[in-house]
Order: sequence, then C-alpha cells, then structure tokens
Amino acid sequence: MRPVRTAFAGALLGTLVLAGCGQSGTTTATPTSAPATTSAPASASADFPVTIEAGNGKVTLTKKPERIISLSATHTETLFAIGAGPQVVAADDQSNHPPEAPKTDLSGLKPNVEAIVAHKPDLVIVSDDLDKVVAELGKLNVPVLLQPAATKIEEAYEEITELGAATGNKAKADEVVSGMKAAMEKLAAEAPKDKKLTYYHELDQTPYAATSQTFIGQIYSMFGLTNIADKAPDAAGGYPKLSAEFVAQADPDLVFLADVKCCQQSKETLAKRPGWANLSAIKNDRVIQLDDDIASRWGPRIVQLAESIGAAVSKAGAS
Repeated sequence: MRPVRTAFAGALLGTLVLAGCGQSGTTTATPTSAPATTSAPASASADFPVTIEAGNGKVTLTKKPERIISLSATHTETLFAIGAGPQVVAADDQSNHPPEAPKTDLSGLKPNVEAIVAHKPDLVIVSDDLDKVVAELGKLNVPVLLQPAATKIEEAYEEITELGAATGNKAKADEVVSGMKAAMEKLAAEAPKDKKLTYYHELDQTPYAATSQTFIGQIYSMFGLTNIADKAPDAAGGYPKLSAEFVAQADPDLVFLADVKCCQQSKETLAKRPGWANLSAIKNDRVIQLDDDIASRWGPRIVQLAESIGAAVSKAGAS
C-alpha cells in the first residue's frame, strides 16, 4: 500500500491541512447505482478491470467510469489534461481550472456524503480522507481513489499515470507525463547555477514557508537555489512559520509569493513589513508574484510553475 502523505492546501487556505489515514485492503468497485451515460469504446473496455495502488489500498475498477466526481482541484486539472474531462460530472468548489470543469458546491475539505452520492458517481477521487469519506462512501458501494498530495515530483507523475489507468485514458496520461518530464528537464538544464542564489517561498503572510524537503522545495532545487527556510529553527514538517527577523537576517536574493490572489501580497506590501524594506530581493526588484493555484497544486501545471521560477533565476543570473 502506498503511504498516505501530508497534504498542504497552499495559500488558497493559508494553513496546513493534514491528510487522514487511508483505508487499507482491497476494494472491488462494481457500480450498481450509477449506470454509465455512454458506452465505453472497445479499446477502453479492454483495459478493464484495472487495479490501482492508491492511498486507500488496492482499488479494482471493473469497468471504465463514466460519472466521476473530483474533490480535489489538482486532480480535476489532471483529469481534463489526460482526456477524462467528459467523464467528470462534478468537481469540488476549489476546482477552478480548466474553466469548463463542472465546479459545484461540493467540498473536499468538508465532504458531504449525501451530496456526493446525489450525483450518482461511479468513481470519486479525493486527495484527503477527511471525515472518513473513503469508508463512508465504501459503505454505499461507491468506489473511491485516495490520491494524496505528492511529496516528490515522481509521485506527481505517478498519480497522473494512475488516474489515466483508472479512467481508461492511460495512453494520454503517459503522453502528458512524458511531456512534463521533458519540459522540466529542459528548464533545469537551461538554468544558470553558478550564482548560488538564495530564495524565500512565501505560502502566506504569517509568514509560512516551505523547505527543500517539500514538493515545492524540490522544484526550486532543480534550479540550484538555496532555500533560506532550511535553516529555520522548527521545520514543522517542511512548512515552518518564520519570523520577520529571520527573513530579514537571511536576506534572500529572490522572493517568490504564493499569496497573491488570496492575500494581495506584492513587493510593495513586503516593503512595509518590519525590517524588510532593505531586503536585497526588494531593492533589486526580484520579488516574483506566482499564481496561488499553480503554486499549491501538484498536477500538470507544475511545468508552468517551473517556467516562472526558471525565468526569475535566468533574469537574476544575467544581472
């Protein structure tokens, strides 16, 4: 069984969210209450039954799911990227990408089993087992895949591949992963690494940061950057709460903000914090405003995040 990992909800929530323990064992999914709306192509049907090693153990799907509910914004993005979009009948209230995703008032943070079942799903995908939603849906014979937040880039690739297999879109999922790997390798190879630049990645204005041991930290490491949060007194599972004095003393070369949309943070707001006006990153115009959503998810758009980081590193390296 793949271990359930600690999930960070990102600047969207501005707090740490712990993933609950998954249910072990093997689940065989034979949907009875939700007939498929369309017939699966013969090629897709040939891929079933399929067994996925998920966070809640081995889950066996006997047929291609046609009524999928995604209670994770990351997995909604993945489903559409791998061609499973037409199979998604409902997505949670945080699923804002792509625009055509069927966003509803369903919540992945406070899952309502009755509301979920009302959509007659033949597969539910979650990134957290909050309120024991996996077991509760299991009692109603609703198959669930628990795909927790990735802690390594390879785990992100793995989950995309698994969702491809689970939805009958394996070939497209493999294509997406191959493209992501090629793009990430190219970006890392092109980045100047002789400057030994330091950086600070802000999750929210408290301020919480992320160390190199986290998923987001590993992406930064690809560019040869040194994370000031690695020397924080209390790593707090990879997401330490730093003091204003700590950041000021570390004086990072680059500051990346993942609390722009949620909290309207910018170079100007940072300069108003005690002791931060003279930060090198502020004086040298090296404060990068990221897209909060992209910076807090581990799906196909991590390439866009890496592109933003790579562009900032290249610009700093050239100056």
